[in-house]
Amino acid sequence: MTQASSSAGTPAVFVVSPAEAQATALAAELPGTEVRWVADGDQLLREAHARIPQVVLLYSQVPGTPLGQVLGILRQRAELASTHWLAVGSSGLGDLLAAGADALIGDTTPPPALAAQVRTLLGRAAQQTHLQERLTRLQGRLDGWEHDEQVRDQLVHMLVHDLKNPIAAVIGLLQIVEDDDGLSNESRELLRLCRDESQHLLHLTVNMLDVRKIQAGKMNLRRELMFSPMFEEVIELARGDVGSSLRERRVGVQVARDLNPVSADPEILRRVLANLLSNALKHSLSGSAITVSVQAERGGGGVRLSVRDHGEGIPAEDIPNLFAAFEQSRLTLHGRFDTGMGLAFCKMAIEQHDGRIWVESVRGEGSEFFMTLPYAQDPEDGDDDDYAELLT
Repeated sequence: MTQASSSAGTPAVFVVSPAEAQATALAAELPGTEVRWVADGDQLLREAHARIPQVVLLYSQVPGTPLGQVLGILRQRAELASTHWLAVGSSGLGDLLAAGADALIGDTTPPPALAAQVRTLLGRAAQQTHLQERLTRLQGRLDGWEHDEQVRDQLVHMLVHDLKNPIAAVIGLLQIVEDDDGLSNESRELLRLCRDESQHLLHLTVNMLDVRKIQAGKMNLRRELMFSPMFEEVIELARGDVGSSLRERRVGVQVARDLNPVSADPEILRRVLANLLSNALKHSLSGSAITVSVQAERGGGGVRLSVRDHGEGIPAEDIPNLFAAFEQSRLTLHGRFDTGMGLAFCKMAIEQHDGRIWVESVRGEGSEFFMTLPYAQDPEDGDDDDYAELLT
């Protein structure tokens, strides 16, 4: 072995050749580089385990195990990913190139020219190693962030999940107390406010749980064929979910007759509509109108649902991030900050139904949220016996 330097961090070049003279000549041209002579392929396998080379010169006329086979083995080792392999010779280089040699050069190349080529490859290897080390560090930091995010997510899930049942119990108890005939009007109004605020908190916790479920792919839709009467029923249930404050608005419902059926989860749509009604309530004044509409979509592709209010409207700069959880936080007309969690749930839920949701708003005039849901599959396109039975 010819060694110019053996200090830590010194780049290594292996010369796999029939005679040590090739390594000696190259070492003279590469001061500060460790140049090792390797006699054959078997020795190369051993040396590559003991020391990771940055460049390996493979002379084609080497006895023993064919270098093409050896190179094929070494190319599979991850720690040699930054190593450059230079085939040297005038014939028999096809196997080396097929096995993964990076370049080839003639065996009559003068040592200075050969050294220049090796220096270029050493520079590339150093750059690749630096990039790989940086990538490894960044991946480690990313893994750490993902772990921390997962822990935080699990903690939030546990807290929200544990809050859900106590809040529901408080709402039930408030309802019982509110039904007491001996209460004064002032006390009854205070209880109603407490119940509405508790209902709002319950909606927030449920939305947080649902958003997490959808993001994790754990929310399974329980689809049913929904006709006009079921849409009316779902809207009425959603109105009840919002609470007594909705009585302070003039709520109108418009559901087209004889709608073609939509395959959807009625419970999920109920919660979507409850969120949109709650949103309309928060951003409009007492006595104003809120309209819920279900109509056939223009073009005949499905059903269009909408919830319209005549409230404050949405600033144009808020609309792009309106459906992103925690992205929009604006003060409502009633002094409450809106986290946007409910709208984030609406977007994810509608998209799970292969539909879409958007908003049109004019500042000072109100907003209208639109949703589209595709019609259920036609029986001619699939064997849907339930669909056929409902139509007969």
